[in-house]
Amino acid sequence: MGMIHKFSLNGINIVVDVNSGAVHVVDNEAYDLLDYYKEKSIDEIIDILKDKYSKEKIIEAYNEMKELEKEELLYSDDEYEHHPSFVNRKPVVKALCLHVAHDCNLKCKYCFASQGDFGGERKLMSYEVGKKALDFLIENSGNRRNLEVDFFGGEPLMNWDVVKKLVEYGNERAKEKNKNFRFTITTNGVLLDDEKIEYINKNMHNVVLSLDGRKKVHDDMRPTLNNKGSYDLIVPKFKKLVENRSKDKYYYVRGTFTRENLDFSKDVLHFADLGFDITSVEPVVDSEDNPYALREEDIPKIFEEYEKLAVEYVNRKLRGDKFTFFHFSIDLNQGPCVIKRLTGCGAGSEYMAVTPEGDLYPCHQFVGNEDFKLGNLFDENLVISRDLQLKFQNAHVYAKEECRKCWAKFYCSGGCHANAYNFNNDILKPYELGCQMQKKRIECALMIKAKLMLEGSEDD
Repeated sequence: MGMIHKFSLNGINIVVDVNSGAVHVVDNEAYDLLDYYKEKSIDEIIDILKDKYSKEKIIEAYNEMKELEKEELLYSDDEYEHHPSFVNRKPVVKALCLHVAHDCNLKCKYCFASQGDFGGERKLMSYEVGKKALDFLIENSGNRRNLEVDFFGGEPLMNWDVVKKLVEYGNERAKEKNKNFRFTITTNGVLLDDEKIEYINKNMHNVVLSLDGRKKVHDDMRPTLNNKGSYDLIVPKFKKLVENRSKDKYYYVRGTFTRENLDFSKDVLHFADLGFDITSVEPVVDSEDNPYALREEDIPKIFEEYEKLAVEYVNRKLRGDKFTFFHFSIDLNQGPCVIKRLTGCGAGSEYMAVTPEGDLYPCHQFVGNEDFKLGNLFDENLVISRDLQLKFQNAHVYAKEECRKCWAKFYCSGGCHANAYNFNNDILKPYELGCQMQKKRIECALMIKAKLMLEGSEDD
């Protein structure tokens, strides 16, 4: 069953053919005609639109749409649900999130990890647990060569010696087994110093730097343990790290916006002005009991901010700016890429989180919820809970009623399982507010892509 989605943004009319992934920039005649194209005859459409457009223009637009439909670039069928590479996929574990520190030296107001300890006791991961986790990843990775390991917390720099020993151990084991570990570290920057910066830049394939935006925004949300702001302490360190990072390695600055800074486009642009080229600013996810949580009534303002940011983003790109906002980068390739996107983030099947005690969970956001414990690394003859693994493996867009009929399903992967569970108690029922924001970001990303192509400056 064919499906299209159309929208106007920044002076461009865009029509997305959902199943083929084709994106069309159309004139006003075609844009309005598509409201009636499937239900009405050409004569009826001429009659409806005669006060707006000439008969010739309407017929011309109609024939163009007919041609696109014939070429299967409009109202095309969904060929992915029964595609052999989707039906027969055999996921292997390819990524681990190592909770090397259930402790933190900041007390961010929105933290789901309850100041780093995930509601349990403060604890650092031992070298033994970390080794066991890396061995587990190698053993369960099948033929996959590149394996991802994220050092996470709390604040992973609070367990720095163990991080370094695990990198060394991982690299040795990888060599023996013809694997390659790609390490990432996520840090709030408080404990960064020259030695750590140099080590991270040499050994970490990616680094995620937590910063929430402008000084006041950041300091309000991310105070130190003695209630001082952390912005002035960390920004110079982040700048130093980024300046000394080689071009073949990745980094991004990651922030969270809340109800306190609904004008978050200013925070994203603040990052760009600080010289941070790659940024991601995510909406906070929390229940409405919290004063900073986002609500349905905030959506129009949030949409306005995304649109404002998208327009400025295009202008900067056209000036040759390297600045990249993670949510505005979009992959328009279908084929094998879609199969990957349909299956989502891989939490619980391809990706798992490991606690300091060696417990395995589908991802960091499920840590501490015993119902989702997949096993423990020290279990004799460890067998991952296959029921849970299958539950997550099968939580793809075709298993979610809301996703099946959604135009964005091939871009969004069905949303975050943890958000679905936390709001709806069911990983198959997406978090509605998250869906709305995601769809708006995708529209902005498509507009940016179209605008850059029209202006002859296609970038990434």
